[in-house]
Amino acid sequence: MDWHAVSNREIFARLKTAESGLSFDEAGKRLAKYGPNELPEEKRLTKFKIFFNQFKSPLIYILLIAAAITFFLKEFVDSGVITATVFLNTVVGFFEENKAEKAIQRLKKVLKYRALVIRGGREHKVNSEDLVPGDIVLLEAGDKVTADIRLVEAKNLQAEEAALTGESSPSAKSVKILGKGTVLADRENMVYMGTSIIRGRGRGMVVSTGEDTELGRIALTLREIEEEKTPLQEKLVKFSKWLAFWFFIAGIFLFLVGLAQGRSPVDMFLIVAAVAVASVPEGLAIVMTVILAVGMQRILKANALVRKLVAAETLGSVSVICSDKTGTLTLGKMLVDHIFTETQSEEARMRVLEIGLLCNNAIVENPENELKDWVISGDSIDQALFLAAVQAGMDKSELEKSIFRIDEVPFDEEKKYMATLHEFKKKILGRNFSPGQKIIYLKGAPEKIISMCEEVEANGHIEKLTPEGIRKFKKKIDELASRGLRILATAYKLNSASEEFGEKNLNGMTLVGLVALKDPVRAEAKEAIKICLGAGIRPILVTGDHMLTAQAVAGEIGLAAEEKNILEGKDLDKISDNELDKILKNIDIYARVEPRHKLRIITAWQRRGEVVAMTGDGVNDASALKKADVGVALGTGTDVAKEVADIVLLDDNFNGIVRAVKEGRTIFENLRKILVYFFSDGFCEVVLVGISLLAGLPLPVLAAQILWINFIEHSTPAMALALEPEEQELMSKKPVKRNAPLLDREMKAIIFSKGVFTVLALFSLFYYFWSSTENLVYARTMTFAGLAVYPLFSAWSLKSLRSAVWEKNPFNNKFFNMSMVFSFAVLLAALYIPFLRDILRLAPLRFVDWFILICFGILNILLIEVVKYFSLSREKRKAV
Repeated sequence: MDWHAVSNREIFARLKTAESGLSFDEAGKRLAKYGPNELPEEKRLTKFKIFFNQFKSPLIYILLIAAAITFFLKEFVDSGVITATVFLNTVVGFFEENKAEKAIQRLKKVLKYRALVIRGGREHKVNSEDLVPGDIVLLEAGDKVTADIRLVEAKNLQAEEAALTGESSPSAKSVKILGKGTVLADRENMVYMGTSIIRGRGRGMVVSTGEDTELGRIALTLREIEEEKTPLQEKLVKFSKWLAFWFFIAGIFLFLVGLAQGRSPVDMFLIVAAVAVASVPEGLAIVMTVILAVGMQRILKANALVRKLVAAETLGSVSVICSDKTGTLTLGKMLVDHIFTETQSEEARMRVLEIGLLCNNAIVENPENELKDWVISGDSIDQALFLAAVQAGMDKSELEKSIFRIDEVPFDEEKKYMATLHEFKKKILGRNFSPGQKIIYLKGAPEKIISMCEEVEANGHIEKLTPEGIRKFKKKIDELASRGLRILATAYKLNSASEEFGEKNLNGMTLVGLVALKDPVRAEAKEAIKICLGAGIRPILVTGDHMLTAQAVAGEIGLAAEEKNILEGKDLDKISDNELDKILKNIDIYARVEPRHKLRIITAWQRRGEVVAMTGDGVNDASALKKADVGVALGTGTDVAKEVADIVLLDDNFNGIVRAVKEGRTIFENLRKILVYFFSDGFCEVVLVGISLLAGLPLPVLAAQILWINFIEHSTPAMALALEPEEQELMSKKPVKRNAPLLDREMKAIIFSKGVFTVLALFSLFYYFWSSTENLVYARTMTFAGLAVYPLFSAWSLKSLRSAVWEKNPFNNKFFNMSMVFSFAVLLAALYIPFLRDILRLAPLRFVDWFILICFGILNILLIEVVKYFSLSREKRKAV
């Protein structure tokens, strides 16, 4: 129920409790009824089930069949490599299955505390899991809140709720009854499990425990969210099914043709099996692991830690980034942004800072360190004022020796001000105050402070605060508030020796000026947003902060910040999913959102086929981080967020996401090159054998020769392409759509055209040398060498699918050059080492033969470049 919207009396009646608390007997009965105050356990899969799930992939089925065939052919090396590939993928998948359970365990750790309760009229410490609805809990600064509690007493009470609401500023608490529609972040009469008390003290009734708490609902949501496949996984599943089907059809066709021609069934089985094994890209799974691992290391250099291998490639497809404000786009701490005084003089500004420094309870925990390494504790606003004064050259400890604090009226949310009484200990240069004289410093909400002032400091002297002067200050307050800034006013007055210090004599003050504070936008955030927009990525601001604050930040970073493109959480609750879908593309800013709102926003974009990244740092973000295609947690965030997330930003910087997306696109681009490389080779071998069989000719290559070629092609060259450096053009293109095919038009064109040319050329070579020399071994050797040489030449063109081979530095990938040398060495070993040559039934080649093969390889490069030229030209025309 809406506990924040009913009176204390009604809550006492509903929960059947009293000021003296529950009895121990009643608490025991309620514990049995409601269960322990802990988060729900997730049903765990058995180890056998998790292991079995790893084999639910058509590509894995194909690899297992290929492993069996190669073992039957006594090609134990190939069989071992394929089996190791399956094992590697199985092990990695097995260990990734438990991440949701880990998140639940992290959530449970939040509850490992004791609470001070009243039971039987006396105070007792109990374990947090033993709390029950109706318990009376006492709260003090430093306490962790261990259940959802409705406050019945709040004295200067403030709670840090950023982990649950996303708000960077502490939430001031009261006992006032609120409206039913009040959003979570504005429920001042409630404190929630997982938050902390940072100031004051209070007392309240436990209204919800365990899974009924706001935190518990998040835990339940995590359990309900299904783990979705990444875009690449979805494409590989579809592609693997297509591949398996056509290889099966082609194999049956070749086998039947061979039998019809009177060939030996055993020989036909061996050749069909060899072609199938060579055509199946068993190296693809290994290369994918390598390319993703290399990408993870590159992303790490951009201060982003990839926790899950598959997330690295998903980054390349991200089309929407839903980003929190605090800590990601902003620094995550309050700083002084603006000081306004009557005359804007330097003297008046320094007076404002002096009041802010001395009427202040922030302290430096490590003053012996340099300023940049200081750890300042206290209220976030006090911290900001303290830091601003120190940066202006003030030293609080030295200043207090001259202006000594002797009393204080602490800040109170209802009064909305803080006052301190000081005594001048000695004469200060430039001051008209005598030693022993007392002064009151005051800071707080502008409307409250101005109402307590009769004078204003201007031009170094005191003037009467006129209605015109008040209007001037209020106009400035409205202006600063419209920019999403938090505003304080400062004032002072001399206190006579006979006058008591307290709330009654805080009038007749002298107004000094206004201080505007904000959580500043990161310097590089605007450029990062600009890069996103240029790359076709839609940045969306999703925050728990007020609309004006969100609007101000959006304007600073370059997002549209008009009222028509902003939606608040309360308005989101009023519309259906269908209505949200209609307006979704027009909304750039979501303010005052709660966890359930974030889930709706992400799901709505996913319904449109978009790949969504979501940033977050708090417990409240956990379910959204899991639901997103790429969950991005802040390095300073909660353990819960990090456990659920795919990526952790070590420096909390939004710019890190953009750099990671760039690396993700590089990973995907390199994967495209490898796919073209793999499948153009398999296409050639299948078609070449098929044409020869249909023509009634001897087989142009033997099973053992095909497997040797497979080793040359599918080993180091493919690995080397995985290490290709990034291409600058990638961030000027739109992201690849989730439903886009794995092989696009350009890739199919390269595979088909290169395959047709190679098949015709090699078939012609084989037929010519066999018919002219009647030496079948020599003709097969030329075909074998051609099948090995052409992919090694074409790999140079595949180093980039977006530019010509001569436009790229040929030495920018040392591993690629080394892989070429190694592959040619393996080819030469087969041709010129007698032992291997005899096993493979090959003949040594002459110089003229190599000249023909090299020309053949160069023609392959030219053909690929022609296809790339027309594809790139078509892209440019579409862009125009």
